[in-house]
Amino acid sequence: MTPFHIALAQINPVVGDLSGNAKLIGEAAAVAHRAGAKLLVTPELALTGYPPEDLLLRPAFIEAAADTLDQLRIALAAFPGLAVVVGHPLKTPQGLHNAASVLRDGKCIASYAKHELPNNEVFDEVRYFIPGNAPCVFDIDGCAIGVIICEDAWHAGPAVQAKAAGAQVLISLNASPYHLHKENLRLEVLRKVIGATGLPLIYVNAVGGQDELVFDGGSFALDANGLVATAMPQFESGIGLVAIGQDGQPELGVIAPSASMESQAYSALVLGVRDYVQKNGFPGVIIGLSGGVDSALVLAIAVDALGAEQVRAVMMQSPYTAEISWVDARALAGNLGVQYDEIPIGSAVDALEGALASQFAGLALDTTEENIQARVRGTLLMALSNKTGRLVLTTGNKSEMAVGYCTLYGDMAGGFAVIKDIPKTLVYKLCAYRNTLAPVIPERILTRAPSAELRPDQTDQDSLPPYALLDAIVEGYMEQNQSIASLIGRGFDEASVRKITRLIKLNEYKRRQAPPGVRITTRAFGRDWRYPITSRFLA
Repeated sequence: MTPFHIALAQINPVVGDLSGNAKLIGEAAAVAHRAGAKLLVTPELALTGYPPEDLLLRPAFIEAAADTLDQLRIALAAFPGLAVVVGHPLKTPQGLHNAASVLRDGKCIASYAKHELPNNEVFDEVRYFIPGNAPCVFDIDGCAIGVIICEDAWHAGPAVQAKAAGAQVLISLNASPYHLHKENLRLEVLRKVIGATGLPLIYVNAVGGQDELVFDGGSFALDANGLVATAMPQFESGIGLVAIGQDGQPELGVIAPSASMESQAYSALVLGVRDYVQKNGFPGVIIGLSGGVDSALVLAIAVDALGAEQVRAVMMQSPYTAEISWVDARALAGNLGVQYDEIPIGSAVDALEGALASQFAGLALDTTEENIQARVRGTLLMALSNKTGRLVLTTGNKSEMAVGYCTLYGDMAGGFAVIKDIPKTLVYKLCAYRNTLAPVIPERILTRAPSAELRPDQTDQDSLPPYALLDAIVEGYMEQNQSIASLIGRGFDEASVRKITRLIKLNEYKRRQAPPGVRITTRAFGRDWRYPITSRFLA
């Protein structure tokens, strides 16, 4: 075969922006053509963005996607000799497929329908698509290229079928969302496919944020021994090139270095915030700054995602706010260069408590009065949001969301929950990581005992187990589906296990009303946690 180059289009589509996504593909094709590539591979459903969810149930959307694909086919004829593999929905008399078509010189020379439709975690493709069952192999300069799509690569069958049809190189189109350690899992899975086929594999992944999901890119090429020949950076758009030699193997190219877990998680959060804000057209964000570690992390992420000029921080002191809290909040805002305002809430809280005084007569103080403070803050932030059009970013972490250590219509009020999938123990690690880039978070924020500051001398640990214990139990029960008995059997304190799992169940009604936020673990509260609010199952 003649040596040639494959271009990897690690692009950031926007769901539903058919013309914009077609433009991205066209721009990638222009780069690939100038570089002399013979083949350009785009991500899964690149034309529509992923996941389009119930847009796929609208006939008008499917028709518009088909029309846009046809227009793209004609436009790509401007790059003679370049084959472009485009992911798109394909309507047939049998039903709708998650498909890929090979466009070259104004023609569609081949199409493939995804065989394996994921229906777990954040995926529900069975709701929309029917599976294909035929291989797709096409020729590039004497090399037979076999096509598979995302989940197909997690099963040997589609790749083995492509090899049986004559494929010499496999290409995989993907919209694979990120979670911690995902890049290692991908390599492990794809090396099994290579072991089953003996074929090199080119893996192209989308990049960008889509609601709760973040796609990390990290596209790569593996040779027939499973060795990495090329690897693109994570969390960045770009066009990569893979040289296919005369033997059909990818030649050694540029390999982006692997990033630490903290770097990956932080980059995912930054990208998730940037795309949610910008793709939805918000002019900026507002954050309630408390002087604590959670809001400090959210503020740093927001500045790194959007720039200081688009970020506003508001400190809302109550009589229980410690002096060190507003001192540290001022220092943090100054270090990051954001607009910073202080709004005391004492008079507003007094007014509400006064209005309720006759209703509460004879009743002891409890969390009701604490929640009034949180709800005053939420009301002020939402008022500022209404007036300016800026999006309120909430600051609750996964540990708090798990056990309901948050106030409905208070600190939960907002439009995007940046760290809702970040356990408290990881919050501290990410703050420490951010300070290695530049020391913007005051050290005292990281060392003082965390507190909601809603009553005198309050700390989180008055109500919750130590965060290391809490996070380990939440991970085991919620992310790994371990039973109460198995957690106790692992040596966790029985009283803590029963308390935490009970609180997880009791607070499902709160989480149903929480804003969306970035998913970075294998299971986040949201689209891949679908527990009934009304339930009596206790194990």
